[in-house]
Amino acid sequence: MAGSANNSQTILGIDPGTNLLGYGVISIEDKHPHFLDMGVLDLRKEKDPYRKLGLIYEKVSWLIDYYHPDAVACESPFYGKNAQVILKLGRAQGSAITAASHKGIKVFEYAPREAKMAIVGNGAASKEQVNVMVQRTLGISFDPKYLDATDALGIALCHHYHSSSPLAGIKSKGGWEKFIVENPGRVKK
Repeated sequence: MAGSANNSQTILGIDPGTNLLGYGVISIEDKHPHFLDMGVLDLRKEKDPYRKLGLIYEKVSWLIDYYHPDAVACESPFYGKNAQVILKLGRAQGSAITAASHKGIKVFEYAPREAKMAIVGNGAASKEQVNVMVQRTLGISFDPKYLDATDALGIALCHHYHSSSPLAGIKSKGGWEKFIVENPGRVKK
């Protein structure tokens, strides 16, 4: 991941949706996350589904132009009770990813359970629990109108944790025993 000489980077998190799209921006300074911005793109009044996708593309493009993130972390769609929901989420995510790709920004995708596990330690955590942990982690207090924005901050934090982990980039399957055999120089005795 890109970063400057002083070990800083900016991450844009996206919680995609065709009615409410949450976004959150954090900076990482010497491995410590700091809050920059968060918000929600409210598309509920727009009835044309294709115009919604265009507005998502425009908003994400604007955020990238304004904050110049080193990475975009996007929540992956998940299957719910209705297959149409995952289709709509996938379209929203695709618009955001296209905006990032068009700007040359690398995109990373995280499942909702993976992000909740990274933030709260519980893959089944509620949006309210994610909100509380994001506030504590970033050392700020806010009363967001929509929890989609704090979910987006959580996605950005999830990416920070994954990319800064000592295990980042290691392709090891088979548990710790296999990891130790494949990476003897990384194990301290």
